[in-house]
Amino acid sequence: MRVVLQKVNHGNVVVENKELGKIEQGYVLLVGIKEGDTEKEADYLAKKISQLRIFEDEAEKMNLDIHQVGGKILSISQFTLLADTKKGNRPSFSKSAHPDQALELYQYFNNELRKNNLEVVEGEFGAHMSITLENDGPVTIFFDTEHK
Repeated sequence: MRVVLQKVNHGNVVVENKELGKIEQGYVLLVGIKEGDTEKEADYLAKKISQLRIFEDEAEKMNLDIHQVGGKILSISQFTLLADTKKGNRPSFSKSAHPDQALELYQYFNNELRKNNLEVVEGEFGAHMSITLENDGPVTIFFDTEHK
């Protein structure tokens, strides 16, 4: 599994001119699921992300987690995180999980975040989405369960 985490002041997701959800302070997560990923990878990432201390304390040191600042999560499925660009100029997405498997694991991952007492707003799996966000920092962190 791959996740790109961006710390944001706010973000929203729109599909077909309809806003599906929005958050204020928190994270926008771009979530890519590869063939062979299991609940084990989702559990690891949900725990890691829920405990990550990247919000500033009163000394302006990254020391607070998302719970301590009342943050929320905007979770967006994004199979293009698994792009393979080694050959030619057109990316291959053959490493991406089959949509049925990816949807199931994406929903599981979001539910694991919720079990960690986080409010999660989701995009629409498989849809063409417009994502708007305002980075805070910027702070962007890339997770890949192959390199944990």
